[in-house]
Amino acid sequence: MAHMAPTQDRPLAPGEPAADPTEAAAPPMSGHSTPTSSDGSSASTSTKLRRIALTIVLPLIPIAAFVVIWHLLTTNQVVAWLRFNRMPTPGAVFDGFVERLSSGGYYADLFASLQRILLGFGLAAIIGITLGMVIGRSDIARKTLRPFIEMIRPIPAIALVPLTILLFPSSEQGIVFITFFAAFFPVLVSTIHAMDSLPKVWEEAALTMGASRWTILRCVVLPGAMPGIFAGLSVAMGVAWICVVSAEMISGQFGIGYYTWQSYGLLDYAGVVVGMLSIGALGLITAWIVELIGRRVNHWLPRASR
Repeated sequence: MAHMAPTQDRPLAPGEPAADPTEAAAPPMSGHSTPTSSDGSSASTSTKLRRIALTIVLPLIPIAAFVVIWHLLTTNQVVAWLRFNRMPTPGAVFDGFVERLSSGGYYADLFASLQRILLGFGLAAIIGITLGMVIGRSDIARKTLRPFIEMIRPIPAIALVPLTILLFPSSEQGIVFITFFAAFFPVLVSTIHAMDSLPKVWEEAALTMGASRWTILRCVVLPGAMPGIFAGLSVAMGVAWICVVSAEMISGQFGIGYYTWQSYGLLDYAGVVVGMLSIGALGLITAWIVELIGRRVNHWLPRASR
């Protein structure tokens, strides 16, 4: 057996630190690198892309399922409790929609309905929020107006069509009034309940710090009530669309509701479905706008940034 000479330590130079035995014994690291900022940014980007993809794909799943079921029932002319043999197929509705897009009357009907919605809903929002805050802050106003409001509120807006024909000089003004009447009470009631649900300790704390009544109303009461107010605005938008279309069917001369009813009278069932889907698309867009504004106004809420 060969004799191995003992290793001799090299003498240290002056000022040279002694070697750490643990460092000498540690094996070299291979295949591992320190994470960089680019890795974190790429992970954040992939997370955002995944969230955007889910936002786009998930809503399309029920729509695609609905269209497939609709296609199967109408092409096979299924007759059970419901008679799908009289319903137009998705292809026929698509052809009717393309045909309507090439005509200027379709856009005129859409614009007329949107104009009525903006006028009626806008008036309902302004008057409903203002009156709701007055009733929510004043006991005298609450005792005076609340019984009358609760008596008028159950009346369906569409039941006012005969009276609007008598009262207003044109059907256009009557339809706007019906839209306003339908959207007014959800906004009013939600504002009153939002004012009532505010914790009293908020106002007491502001008063303790020397805030005036106007400052409390502007900086404490109104921001605290905004989530409930926008919940009422979302409900009011849906109700406004229901009533404006119904009023257009009964007394209108143009509008998407009038077009839908006219298509039914002409036995154009594909046109009826086109009108229904157009109403749904407009309702979706306007509801999304209200929700977007609500998120911007209520940016301090935990879910507002989602």
